[in-house]
Amino acid sequence: MPPVPPPPSLRDVACLVTVARRLSFSGAATDLGMSQPAVSQAVARLERSFGVRLFERTSREVRPTPAGRTLVPYAEALLRAAGDLSAEAARLARPPRPVIRLAYAPPVGALAAQAARRLARRTPAIDVELMAAGRRAAVAALAAGEVAVAILPAPFPIGPTTGARFHLTVGHLAVPSGDPLAGAPRVRPDRLARYAVIMPGERPPGGMWARLDALLPGGPRRVPGPELDDFAAALDLVAAGSGVLPVPGPVVASVRRTDVAFVPLDAGDLRLTYGVTWYPERVTPELMSLVGAVQEGLWTR
Repeated sequence: MPPVPPPPSLRDVACLVTVARRLSFSGAATDLGMSQPAVSQAVARLERSFGVRLFERTSREVRPTPAGRTLVPYAEALLRAAGDLSAEAARLARPPRPVIRLAYAPPVGALAAQAARRLARRTPAIDVELMAAGRRAAVAALAAGEVAVAILPAPFPIGPTTGARFHLTVGHLAVPSGDPLAGAPRVRPDRLARYAVIMPGERPPGGMWARLDALLPGGPRRVPGPELDDFAAALDLVAAGSGVLPVPGPVVASVRRTDVAFVPLDAGDLRLTYGVTWYPERVTPELMSLVGAVQEGLWTR
């Protein structure tokens, strides 16, 4: 059995691949930033090592031999593998990216995702793990240290710091698509006497839900729970005919359903208040970068 030749240098292999691609020693030399004699010598070394001729050379053209055509794909694979090796080694040599967890209420998911993208594009980058959660679950996760920051609806917990407060306007009413209200240009609260209005059981005084409740006639209320965090899920109740639902702008903009219609709600200035909450004793540079990214998202809304 003939001895196996020693592995070629990657530089010589690159010369083989480039000559085969350009069908020119001078063209390959230009692409590689080498002299033409150096490229010719590299190919000659491979031919001596392999014991086969790789190219047919004439004064007018360069053509791979059958052996050359057979070996070029292996040479290309070797260069790709070497590039992958270098890239993976460089990745392993980099320090791990810091990770920070953010809990957010579903209606502000777009804002949370935008903040995560901002930090991923920065140098050095920060990875943000997103956790959609209702208010109670988010407050509990924040207190337990399971998340570093939370975007919460009011009322805000006592103890943590809450900044970057903002509002979502509640200017539409979700109704079943076949309901007479679906064709109305707008709906006032006094037209809802016979409708069950979906709202949370807990309606703190002065809050949006308490103010809306005071505007409504004495009709029934449909209370799916103490809090109403996931408006998109509550639309299933609307589609089933269980009630109508006041919804904030982001839900109207992002949800597309054929079984639900969004009708303008003429009930004055109804707004849900949200804020970015964290514990001051747990502040890190990554945490403040995340708070800043949320604030930047609010400025560009």
